[in-house]
Amino acid sequence: MPRFARALERSDSQCWSAVVVHNRPGATGTIGAGAVARAAPDGYTLMMSSLGTYVIAPHLIKSTPYDALQDFDYITVAVQAPNVLVAAPTKTARSVQDVIDELKARPGQVSFANSGFGASDHLSAEVFLQQTRTDGMHVAYKGGAPAINDLMGSQVDYSFQNVNAVLPHIRAGKLRPLAVTGDKRSAVLPDVPTLTEAGVPNAVIYSWQALSAPKGLPAGVKAKLADAAIAAFKDAEVAHKLEDQGLEVVASTPEAFSAFQAREFQRWKTLIEERGITIE
Repeated sequence: MPRFARALERSDSQCWSAVVVHNRPGATGTIGAGAVARAAPDGYTLMMSSLGTYVIAPHLIKSTPYDALQDFDYITVAVQAPNVLVAAPTKTARSVQDVIDELKARPGQVSFANSGFGASDHLSAEVFLQQTRTDGMHVAYKGGAPAINDLMGSQVDYSFQNVNAVLPHIRAGKLRPLAVTGDKRSAVLPDVPTLTEAGVPNAVIYSWQALSAPKGLPAGVKAKLADAAIAAFKDAEVAHKLEDQGLEVVASTPEAFSAFQAREFQRWKTLIEERGITIE
């Protein structure tokens, strides 16, 4: 998250002349989100967080200290990135169909690494298994780094990782990309098909990072923050650096973010209920 805050600080707007980043880890980001929800809505306390905080954790953690639909003023979805289905180096799969065939031949035995139950990579695998009507084995790690390390070491078979997290390993030939979860091919992986192209429907998934504030911002303050944030992320130099890492600049309006939040909230609620996913 600090890199996105730094993108704001480097912008020309006086809004971001002195950005102080407070990392508040714990409980998949809900501790920090709760602190922001309780802060004064004066424009000086903001939250940059991922979809996990906004639309996933509320369905998995009973004691979430905020209402994701009511406690925040939505400012902008800053960036998004598709996940990419990557295979361990010892796997023979060269296509999505190869993975599906393996899942059908070995139901419940093919492993998918993730950074923790309820994370985007875990839920991407759940969507994939649901849409292909197959059964795999989820292996949860404490974070993305150990999951990726074990995948490169062939301790697990596959994973749906954020493109930006595994791009260096793909370029180094340590992981094999099979498909991306976006609605179009990734600019940094132009030869890798989407899941839709590979014949898997209803599997368009993006990980995203968004900026919000405590509910109740004065209209003028909210508009000023939104305009400044959107301009910062659309800055050519900032956008180029982010896109080179596999991230896509969104820089949505507050109205678009609000509508998107509602759709994503319902989407992941439905999946979590249908798949019986729990972490407690």
